[in-house]
Amino acid sequence: MSLHIEQRDNEGIVILDLKGSLTLGQGELALRDRLAALHQSGKIYIVLNLKDVSHIDSTGLGTLVFGLARLRKAGGRLALLNVNRPHLKLFLLTKLAIAFEFFDDEQDAVDSFFPDRALKHFDILNFVKHEEDPGSDR
Repeated sequence: MSLHIEQRDNEGIVILDLKGSLTLGQGELALRDRLAALHQSGKIYIVLNLKDVSHIDSTGLGTLVFGLARLRKAGGRLALLNVNRPHLKLFLLTKLAIAFEFFDDEQDAVDSFFPDRALKHFDILNFVKHEEDPGSDR
């Protein structure tokens, strides 16, 4: 399955809605090209909505890390939105969870780009605790 990318704007922040597989080949190349084009056009504040991403492999993770590094080097940021449970486990397993910002709500993700706004980050520590003790409250 390939990766389909829809681009939209929310308060000047680019939102990329991804649908399909972020894996070696078409999907990974499509995202890498889109992030490069946005960077070249000066759009360096980006939220990736992973709600409809079915698979992520090591190449897909590498593409996310590459995009994150490129945007940070340019003074920008990359936030991840709606990361599902299996993919979040992948970020934890690979220790990449500490590199990315995760959000469950689009407005919280957008607000994170504005220092004067209150925001709610995804609580990764609570997620880990819940995974270790499934009977605990979230």
